Amino acid sequence: MPKGSEDIRSYLMKMDLTYEEPREGTWVVKGLDGVDNVVITVAGPVVVFRVKIMDVPLHHREELFRTLLELNATEMMHGAYGVEGDAVVISDALQLENLDYNEFAATVDDITLAVASHHGRLAKFREAV
Repeated sequence: MPKGSEDIRSYLMKMDLTYEEPREGTWVVKGLDGVDNVVITVAGPVVVFRVKIMDVPLHHREELFRTLLELNATEMMHGAYGVEGDAVVISDALQLENLDYNEFAATVDDITLAVASHHGRLAKFREAV
């Protein structure tokens, strides 16, 4: 039987995560150890994970981009940092067909760990509002 939305819902429940499902095939996970609004979407044959980390600052952009590339190369097990519009995000995509609970949980955990462990290195790039 092909994997689908029911599998993702069961994984979210098994991990005891708080989430909303704004539309079929999209979940917004809340309150993951200081990480909020991890968006998980079924997009055709893949499951996409995405979380906004911060806005791209107006200053020190080159240093920020270098830091993100270094983190991608040395510390990101699942996913990668990227820029989407004016936001710095972590995103990852997994094949839905072969997705199992352990892989799903590892991806969520790695994203959460990356946000927590990289906070100090990235905080200096956040601009005062």
